[in-house]
Amino acid sequence: MTMQRLKAWIELSRPPFHTVGIFPFLLGGIISKHLKSVLNLPILLWGTLAVIFIMLATYYSGEYFDYETDTLSAKLERNKFSGGTQVLQTGIIPRKHALIASYISLIIAGIIGLLLFFYYKTGVYTIPLGIIGIVGGFFYSTKPVQWAYRGIGETWIAFCYGWLPVAVSCYLQTGHISPLVHWVSIPIALTIFNVILINEFPDYPADKIIGKKNLVVRFGRERMAYLYIVMTIGTWIFYFLSVKAGVPKKALFFFLPFFLLSFNLTVEMIKKDYKNRKKLEKICAKTLIFNLGTTLSYIIGFILG
Repeated sequence: MTMQRLKAWIELSRPPFHTVGIFPFLLGGIISKHLKSVLNLPILLWGTLAVIFIMLATYYSGEYFDYETDTLSAKLERNKFSGGTQVLQTGIIPRKHALIASYISLIIAGIIGLLLFFYYKTGVYTIPLGIIGIVGGFFYSTKPVQWAYRGIGETWIAFCYGWLPVAVSCYLQTGHISPLVHWVSIPIALTIFNVILINEFPDYPADKIIGKKNLVVRFGRERMAYLYIVMTIGTWIFYFLSVKAGVPKKALFFFLPFFLLSFNLTVEMIKKDYKNRKKLEKICAKTLIFNLGTTLSYIIGFILG
């Protein structure tokens, strides 16, 4: 493999976007340590690896099945957070190889799931929870399901990158899912929902032409800007409620800078800054930071708490 192809595969794998799945999974393990004084490191590491391969399967299949949309998006209104990686469009990696890599990633994730279930005895729901993650992630763009094309992709992502990784990680460690997991996962789910939603804004012209029925195509950017604001405010409310439910209060201190960032984002959305291409790209970046920051504030809060 040449250096050029290696770099192309790394870019196609989207390493920075693995954090949105890894951080919540680590959080679930930390919560189990906080509540039950249980943290099996091999289980945490194998579980994290399974999450990574499910995300790889999702990203590779997305690049394959969204090829036409991403190609068109790059010609219309693309920014760094939309239109895919554009790696397949260069021809450095054959398009079919991305789909093959997606299947291989799924197989590896499945093998890890079996290892956790049979060797580490992580509980009867290990495999079913893993299958749910695969169904939600892999079929986000994969035919014939294509959640992203049917107006429910955003909700699936909120579930798969919000509740699911936190709950699964906690379950693998303790054999059950603490009620606190539900409270913690809601703000994370709302913020990742907004990450997907705002990334659809620059893709809107291409998605509309292709016939992709996501929320922005269905209802328009202006209405979805208001939904973005509602989700942001919901994050603030549920973060505070999660502290009331048992999250260490120190987490609020670490959440404060990200709250201020999100407040600024809310103002920008009210001012309709998303209509400016350069400002929209910055809004996309800051929305991702808000998601990661929300999860990190929980992680630090539990560790110090």
